Amino acid sequence: MESGGSYGNERRAVFKDDSWFSQFRNGSNPWMARYVYALIFLVANLLAWVVRDYSSGALPEMEKLRNCKGGHECLGAEGVLRVSLGCFMFFIIMFLSTAGTSKLYASRDLWHSGWWSAKIIMWITLTVIPFLMPSSFIQLYGEVAHFGAGVFLLIQLISVISFITWLNDCCLSEKNAERCHIHVMLTATTAYVICIVGIIMMYIWYTPDPSCLLNIFFITWTLVLLQLMTSISLHPKVNAGFLAPGLMGLYVVFICWCAIRSEPAGESCNRKAEASNRTDWLTIISFVVALLAMVIATFSTGIDSKCFQLRKDESPAEDDVPYGYGFFHFVFATGAMYFAMLLIGWNTHHTIKKWTIDVGWTSTWVRIVNEWLAVCVYLWMLVAPIFLKSRQVDESPV
Repeated sequence: MESGGSYGNERRAVFKDDSWFSQFRNGSNPWMARYVYALIFLVANLLAWVVRDYSSGALPEMEKLRNCKGGHECLGAEGVLRVSLGCFMFFIIMFLSTAGTSKLYASRDLWHSGWWSAKIIMWITLTVIPFLMPSSFIQLYGEVAHFGAGVFLLIQLISVISFITWLNDCCLSEKNAERCHIHVMLTATTAYVICIVGIIMMYIWYTPDPSCLLNIFFITWTLVLLQLMTSISLHPKVNAGFLAPGLMGLYVVFICWCAIRSEPAGESCNRKAEASNRTDWLTIISFVVALLAMVIATFSTGIDSKCFQLRKDESPAEDDVPYGYGFFHFVFATGAMYFAMLLIGWNTHHTIKKWTIDVGWTSTWVRIVNEWLAVCVYLWMLVAPIFLKSRQVDESPV
């Protein structure tokens, strides 16, 4: 309830002195600004995909660029990196120019929420500039993008786990425990049923014979992690209930499924990859859904800056900004690196089939490591208060 009240205060702060239309017209509405930035990010994603899959017709024009060496170094995987670099530079500039903004209607707030003509021109210019850069610099950016994409995955992971633990704490609080009891039980039961069904289906789809040891290990270990999270959550000293481990189970089962789906076509243990070796309507829909999911994930993570604040402000002022502008742009900057890695399969020299995304053994292992890291972070959030409390008791004077 406190979160809802804070959200209401933030909305009243934004709309306190003016109407929605007037604020949008004057470029001072930070809530609408989020969607414009998300649209810019989506267009950059689509442009990178077009450069990767459908840019062969532009080869004669690319040959005129000195740094493209015949045009090939500005298309394909390297073309994706060039578009990603332009998007990254745009959001890094926005990050540097808005970080630390705390009050509405200040100059940096107006810059974040307005001046769209100038920012669109800046984004277009920054998208063109990487195509004039030498290939060696683009390859260096590709190596750095591996790290930036990892940072994005870590931020997203912490954001998801924070939301799950917040929801669990809210439902188990004394104020809501009795009212939410039935809903918690139904949600937790549904989550566990979906987890078990998902694991069974992965065994059926991705382990057609006993020789598929790697897939068997991935799926079995996911089941072990689900059991581990549930056991620790129900331990008397933790007493976190069923809901949080059930939702975390959904998250890690989904990541495991994505990891195995990322295995390249031609692997005998991935019949689904073999079946999708041809481009059909299902492949196209899967690609579009994956692209939109990436944009939505970046957007939702970017506005979740409060879960990364060490010091919580219980009573924000009416003229405080509704979300962290600097953090928002930083997430989109690392998201630009992340979408580049997805489109090239985390390999700067990797050629990916049209209408595919996040395919390759590197992609598989990135997903698996992300799954294991998610479980470690979640378990640490459960047991850390116990260890810290025990340490404080041990260090207190007798």
